[in-house]
Amino acid sequence: MVREVDKVKIRRWRRRGFYSESVLVKLLGKNGYNAVRVPVSNPSLSPLPDVIARKDQHVYAFEVKNARYYAYFPKKQVEKLFRFLDELVPISNQYKHAVLAAHLGKKWIFKRIDWKVWEKNELPEKERIVKRDRGNFKIRNES
Repeated sequence: MVREVDKVKIRRWRRRGFYSESVLVKLLGKNGYNAVRVPVSNPSLSPLPDVIARKDQHVYAFEVKNARYYAYFPKKQVEKLFRFLDELVPISNQYKHAVLAAHLGKKWIFKRIDWKVWEKNELPEKERIVKRDRGNFKIRNES
């Protein structure tokens, strides 16, 4: 039996994720991307990312986490990004990108995972992004 307090905590946790995904879609839009939030991605076993974006010929699948100091991305969630891109996006891998997005307070850190890591089956059990990290992917226009 789920207690009422637990239900409140779960709702609050889910709202945080929805908020971060929505903020990311707006941020991507301001920087020239076409982006949408996938509303059923979190509980699903289907290979769906939290956010899908496109800019020019490139397609991006984002897994989004909202945290204070560090965010963990389990291997299964990272695999879902690659499965989505591999199975459902019929373009060359050079134009498909799996990106982890950590919303840490007001700061965003993005980490792109290389296709070679997935193809060689070398994904770690979990990826971690810490607030002091720099990330390896930028979405902002550099003009």
